[in-house]
Amino acid sequence: MGWTNLSTFRYNIAMEPTSKRPFFLRLAQATSDAAGRPAAFLVAVLIVVAWLVSGPFFGFSDTWQLVINTGTTIVTFLMVFLIQNTQNRDAKAVQIKLDELIRATRGAHNALLDLEELDEIALERFRKLYERLAAESRERLMSGEPDTEPIELPEDEP
Repeated sequence: MGWTNLSTFRYNIAMEPTSKRPFFLRLAQATSDAAGRPAAFLVAVLIVVAWLVSGPFFGFSDTWQLVINTGTTIVTFLMVFLIQNTQNRDAKAVQIKLDELIRATRGAHNALLDLEELDEIALERFRKLYERLAAESRERLMSGEPDTEPIELPEDEP
């Protein structure tokens, strides 16, 4: 697909009906949206209060304690996967947005696109390069020079 079709591509992706998305994605999104609302927190508090109030009626028995322990363990277990799914989706969306900014910015280095796919050694080389560039910019700023001019990367870097 050429860049001339990119806006059509974006429109088609954005206009994809929700019902065509995988079931897990729809479920995870809906659950994440619901769990993040104040009402969900209120419901959780009410469940804990109801459990505490019911303690004397059950004599604070082992079964009474097991009910809340089992319930919280199951909810925690499921929420771990839900949170991870949400974090992964958000991180991918942020990466795409950053990639688009790099792609669309004149003078930006397109070699930084898809940087998150590099191995640790290559990432460390890029990090050290940009750390050095930042230190040099701070030095120029301290000496009264502007730090807003684009800096050309050395040919042998990274």
